[in-house]
Order: sequence, then C-alpha cells, then structure tokens
Amino acid sequence: SVSAAFWEHLRRLGLQDFPCGLGSWNKSRFNARRSPCRGRPGPGADPARQEETVLLGEESPEALMELLRDQHSPWALPPDCSPQDQHLREMAVLAPELVHSSNIFRVFRSLRIIDKGVEEVDEGLLQLHQLEELILSANHISRITSANLPRTLKVLELCCNAVSDLQDLCAHPPPELQHLGLGYNRLCGPSQDKYLTAAFWPNLVSLDLSFNNFTDLLGLVSQLSSLQKLRILVLQGNPLALIPTYRGFLVDSLPKLSILDDIHIGPDERHQFHGLARQRELIRSEARVVVSIGKIKGVPDPSTCQQLEVGSEAPVITYSYCVTYEF
Repeated sequence: SVSAAFWEHLRRLGLQDFPCGLGSWNKSRFNARRSPCRGRPGPGADPARQEETVLLGEESPEALMELLRDQHSPWALPPDCSPQDQHLREMAVLAPELVHSSNIFRVFRSLRIIDKGVEEVDEGLLQLHQLEELILSANHISRITSANLPRTLKVLELCCNAVSDLQDLCAHPPPELQHLGLGYNRLCGPSQDKYLTAAFWPNLVSLDLSFNNFTDLLGLVSQLSSLQKLRILVLQGNPLALIPTYRGFLVDSLPKLSILDDIHIGPDERHQFHGLARQRELIRSEARVVVSIGKIKGVPDPSTCQQLEVGSEAPVITYSYCVTYEF
C-alpha cells in the first residue's frame, strides 16, 4: 500500500539515527534534567553558541548539520529525495523532540513513491492533511479510490500503472486538482471519455493521457471541451493520434490549449488549422499503416527460381513466408 511505502520512506530517512535524533552524540543538549534557565535549543538556536557547551564525545549542531548537507557525506540524502526530506532531517538534528507523527504529517506537501511495487492507494494518505502533490509512477495500481485521496491535492501522477477504469477515481475527486497524469496505463475509449469533463475536474490545467487506447477523437474532444482551464494536453501514443488531421482538429477544437503533445501551439499554427473543427468528415475512424520489410538474413530467398536440367525428375522446392504484426 501507499502507507507502507510512506513509512518505509521515513525509515530510510533515519530520523532517529545518527546524526539525527537523540543519542550520545547530543545527549547534553536535550537532557530533561537541565536547568530551566538554560532552556532547550530549537531550530532557531545559534549553532555557534550551542557549540560552546558541547561535552566530550558529543558533536556540535553545526557539525551534525554539515554531515547532512555535504553531498559526499555517508549520511547525505540520495538524489531522489525532496527538500522537505532534508527539512525533516535538519529538524531531527536541531529539535528531535518535534519529530513525531503529527508534525511529520504536517510537513509533507509532496510525496513521491516511484517504482516501489505499490498496488493499493489506502486511506492512510488522509493523515497527510497538507499534501498537494502525489507522484505514484511506475507501480502496479489498477484501481484508485478518490475517498482515500487528500482533498488538498493539486497534482496526481499515475504514469506507468495498470489503471483501466476511472469510475472510482471520479466518485469524489479532489476539487482543486490541476494536473492529472494517466500516461502509459490501460484506459480505453469511449467508455472512459465521460470521466474527462469539468464535472469531475473543474480546475484541471494539465492532462496526460498518452499511450493508452483512446480511439474516438470526436467523442473525446467533445468531453475535453468542457475543461475551460485546460492548457496542456498529451494524447500521443493513442490510436486516435494516427488520424491524419489529428493535431489540426485538436488545435482548432480546443482554442484555449497552449501545448499539445509537448509542442507549443503558436498563432501561425492556430491560424493554419482555423475552421478544421467544423469539417468532421475529415475525421476518419481508420488509419493506414505501410510496413516495409528490409533485409532478412538466414532464410532462402523465395524469389529465386530453382534451375533444373531439362527432363530432370527432381522435386521442385519453393519457399514462402508470413510476417505478422500485432497492434
């Protein structure tokens, strides 16, 4: 589940291990028996002043922070970690008593769980009350229930999963969502087209549907046209992208679109395709693909005629081959 992957991510951060957390390396700074007049250092404390009171065998806050920030340090974060991960670890050095579940849940505004074998988006995500960005690419998610998504979400990325139906996701979707990434999934049109409207996504600015199995260009565009805030659309890799007038029809049908298939739509292109949306007879529900076979090694050439002597009774050998393409 996503929750299990989240807690595993926290474990990897080592918030309770050196140089973070409480231990022999900073015991005197957080000793509960210290005199109240000396106070307890917090995130805003002066590291230089704290260093004066460092006891033998302990490390100063400044030295501990350097171990976290130096990219060559064995305690440095891996490159795929976010700034909030770094913030959590620094907080675990300067004020480890603040690093508990409720504070951690408030810190996370972005959560990236990529290629971790996640199959289920469970209700544990609802504890992340401030979450705005959720990246779950390259997992094994086939079904996602909107009731388990924080209402604060603005970015939801589900690229490279096994999503084939949007019904559960659209039952009660996050109202402020601005980007929805569904590329490289198993969505088929026209059954899923009805879920791609402003009734479900009133604030959607960016939509990625690339490399699915959408086939009905007219039907899909009629639904997408209700997304008044949509500016970025990716449809490449779908069968409907093989239609000769595909790009021109979309450019003219969605006048507020700025980027289509990662290519900016300029004034010249919009002028060039002006009026194409009204010529629906140009949108054909078929595509023609020409396949050319180059050199094939290791098999006899079927076009070579076998030369036999006159009157020979030897059998004539012929060759034929069948090449199959799966689309």
